[in-house]
Amino acid sequence: MKKWQCTVCGYIHTGEAPPEKCPVCGADKDKFVEIKEETSPETGNAAKADEQKPTGAAAEGAASTTKPDAMEFIRIQMIKHHVHPVSVHIPNGVIPMAVLFVFLAVIFQFPSLATTAFYSMVFVLLTMPLVLYSGYNEWQRKYRANPSSIFIAKIASALIVSAASLIIVLWHLLDPDIASASSMLRPVYLFIHLIMLGAAFIAGFIGGKLVFKD
Repeated sequence: MKKWQCTVCGYIHTGEAPPEKCPVCGADKDKFVEIKEETSPETGNAAKADEQKPTGAAAEGAASTTKPDAMEFIRIQMIKHHVHPVSVHIPNGVIPMAVLFVFLAVIFQFPSLATTAFYSMVFVLLTMPLVLYSGYNEWQRKYRANPSSIFIAKIASALIVSAASLIIVLWHLLDPDIASASSMLRPVYLFIHLIMLGAAFIAGFIGGKLVFKD
């Protein structure tokens, strides 16, 4: 049975032909290459050379003989040391807690919980630029800017989280009592929290799918 590898995300498919679309990243059929497990004596050296050729970000680095500038070096190191998968855990871990606190503050009328949720959202907002930039860098280099629906959904989810956290922080600064029972706009304020939580869940789910390839 033949094996085919997606050149975008690295997913390996077993079958006589590659799938129409990669089940992990959504890349088209033409992004798959056949993995040669056995080679003849005549073609062995050539096949081995092909297998050892770097792909993606590694190929870009190998093709360039000039020393990268400071920003290029930083971008390469961000991929090498998995800055995006690490950084994205920060807001994804804090957001559920912040949403839980703001709902508890509304239900039990605990202003201190609303304040804690607000400062948690400030922290989320401050971390999002790194998450967005590192994610864009990884999409460009590791996944070759593949425009499939799964990447578009992940990018859109990250932007929604950023926009929602900004709205929540600014709204609380303008109206510190927005979570109180006297506020008429409190349902809208809470709904924005739910949208943000849902977007964070979608982004995390897609990210896990890309990492574990299942």
